[in-house]
Amino acid sequence: MKNLNFFIQPFPSDNPVPDLKITAGIGLHSNILAVSYTILGSLKQLLIPERAGMPLRKHKLWEETCFEFFLGLKNSDEYWEFNLSPAGHWNVYSFDSYRYNMQEETAFKSLPFEVLNKRESLQLAAELDLSRIVPADKALRIAVSAVIKSKDGKATYWALKHPGSRPDFHHQDSFIADF
Repeated sequence: MKNLNFFIQPFPSDNPVPDLKITAGIGLHSNILAVSYTILGSLKQLLIPERAGMPLRKHKLWEETCFEFFLGLKNSDEYWEFNLSPAGHWNVYSFDSYRYNMQEETAFKSLPFEVLNKRESLQLAAELDLSRIVPADKALRIAVSAVIKSKDGKATYWALKHPGSRPDFHHQDSFIADF
């Protein structure tokens, strides 16, 4: 099993960045991907969606506080985008190449994950069976990111790497975790 842990960084901008630390963890064992996020700091300044009674597959989760990760095949332009809302809502999209031919990935009918919201921390953890979309012998590239929205409506963008002049989680140079 391979496990990696990271601090993800905010995109440098004129937007003041909340006083937060965000960690992300990735583990892969027998085609089961474990992904976790932890936000540490004063959460009272953040706009965190309330836990939904019935989590649903929803579009445009990135317009609110949302955790994302991207999974690409090594030596291929094909990749998937996974969106996880603290409310429990989720979605998965597939792309043939950079932002091209975005399709809702139908291999996933649900995407259960856990959210633990405390006063000074928010944790999210998911385990996914990748065999629905990726053969076990394929090498993977992974990027982790988050959109954090404050109560004043401003969003900050967090990732392992920000290779462009604007936040762009789809940029292939941000896929820096190899499995």
